[in-house]
Amino acid sequence: MVVPYAVGTLYSHPVEAVFDTVGGGVAFILSGMTPRTSVFFFSFHIVKTVDDHCGMLLPWNVVPRVFYNNAAYHDVHHQLQGSKYNYSQAFFSIWDRVCGTHMPYVVVKRDGGGYEARLVRKVG
Repeated sequence: MVVPYAVGTLYSHPVEAVFDTVGGGVAFILSGMTPRTSVFFFSFHIVKTVDDHCGMLLPWNVVPRVFYNNAAYHDVHHQLQGSKYNYSQAFFSIWDRVCGTHMPYVVVKRDGGGYEARLVRKVG
């Protein structure tokens, strides 16, 4: 498993960074957001992305309870079997379902303490 970490959250290839920046600009323009709303939205997006890469489910954190695409969902993407799957963006997992890259998982308690996300194996 390639362990995600919060500091490396926004690491990307320069070409990917250009597409992300252009996509964010287009989303800002087409949505009609005010500059103040966009600051809130894009800041929340960064916080959500860092949360997805932290690998922890903290009891006081409400973000994983609101969005299905959470740290456990993203940890599956970082497992070796999942390296080509679960590419949905920070808030929604619909594109993984539409494109066939969704990998179902369960969160299980470890014997030594803590929890981990495990892939659900398809039968057949």
